[in-house]
Amino acid sequence: MSVMRKSIVALSLAAVSLGACSTAVEAVRGPELAPIGYPAQLVPVSQAYMAPPEQRQAASANSLWRTGARAFFGDQRARNIGDILTVNIDINDQAQTSNTTNRSRSNDITGGVTNFFGLENSLGRAFPGGFDPQNLVGVQGQSNANGTGSVSRSEKVSLTIAAVVTDILSNGNLVIQGRQEVRTNREVRELTVAGIVRPEDISSANTIAHTQIAEARISYGGRGDISRIQATPAAQSLVERFSPF
Repeated sequence: MSVMRKSIVALSLAAVSLGACSTAVEAVRGPELAPIGYPAQLVPVSQAYMAPPEQRQAASANSLWRTGARAFFGDQRARNIGDILTVNIDINDQAQTSNTTNRSRSNDITGGVTNFFGLENSLGRAFPGGFDPQNLVGVQGQSNANGTGSVSRSEKVSLTIAAVVTDILSNGNLVIQGRQEVRTNREVRELTVAGIVRPEDISSANTIAHTQIAEARISYGGRGDISRIQATPAAQSLVERFSPF
């Protein structure tokens, strides 16, 4: 076994042992909060977007216009990398779909041979009592299909989260990302948001609605004892997913 292969095996065993150790610690102490860091390292979604704009030319020393400013007077809205804005998430969606399909088909085909090189009588002797040249071929078929399906969905989420501007696109739009964790007893609730917003859509109170976020990625879930009990066991999930029956 080569040195590189030994190193890979050692790293794999170390990762497995660390994962098992962290799982055991979480089972005893409960889930731990993630460390505070730059949002780009927190949100698991990696978004590809255009390159940041080129640096603007600085204004002269006697100019009243500040470089990068969007208004003559002071504007407290988020506009630079690292600025914070508030995202209001208010999702109240309902959808109902009902489909019914009925299909029926019936086929009846009959064919015969009156003359076949004079061999029709010889075929009659080969199949005594069961050969009729007028009804040489007969095919019948019938199929019926009925299908009914319905979907009823209702979602309601009302939350507020602070996000950070992580990049500025060439057209001036802002890329935002944010994450929030709340721990209650042995359960951690996680809320993540990411997307692209227009500076014009940010209100004077430095807030924006989730409906004004392009390419929005909103995730609300959790981890802990309750989530683990509610989740389907891994073995059962594999059987249900890959079962051919």
